[in-house]
Amino acid sequence: MVKIHYKGKFSGNVKDLPQREHPEGSVKFKEAESPGELAKLMGGWSLGILVATIVGLFLRGGIQAWSFLGCLASGLILFPHEYLHAICFKKEAYVYTNWKMAMLFVVGTEDMTRNRFVFMSLLPNVVFGLIPYVMFLIWPQLNVLGTLGTLALSMGVGDYYNVYNAITQMPKGALTYLCGFHSYWYIPKKESM
Repeated sequence: MVKIHYKGKFSGNVKDLPQREHPEGSVKFKEAESPGELAKLMGGWSLGILVATIVGLFLRGGIQAWSFLGCLASGLILFPHEYLHAICFKKEAYVYTNWKMAMLFVVGTEDMTRNRFVFMSLLPNVVFGLIPYVMFLIWPQLNVLGTLGTLALSMGVGDYYNVYNAITQMPKGALTYLCGFHSYWYIPKKESM
């Protein structure tokens, strides 16, 4: 069972994050170089998702008096969102916050297949974003879920970025892992007989 460590405030120094030795042939993902660069990049994407889902909200019934409950719920799911990421690791995962950059994130240094990495990245967005939003689209009277889904989907933009990078950069058979602030991939060597 995974051990989850809440590390609290991330100082901004990537050297404070969990590190591991790089296997031979490791390749760093082509991704944002710093937390600040990532936050700037994600702001625009997040706004785009927010606008698109708000359009769906209005087309299916609009913002209603109790929509504020969905807003409140979206704030309450911040830590559960990160813990859903964390439970997808097998050994250890570390949860960090940086409220100044509007970031919460998980780091674990173990190897993952591309499919497991994608699942880990998307799980909280499906649970707290997609499922409530789709339920609202089917049953517009569930406006609170629509509002929750709208906000949760836009808050997962960093996860979508990781999924995009894994799908477009990892070759078949590669494993990925996190080290510090970055993701890496490598092709494991076959055991000699």
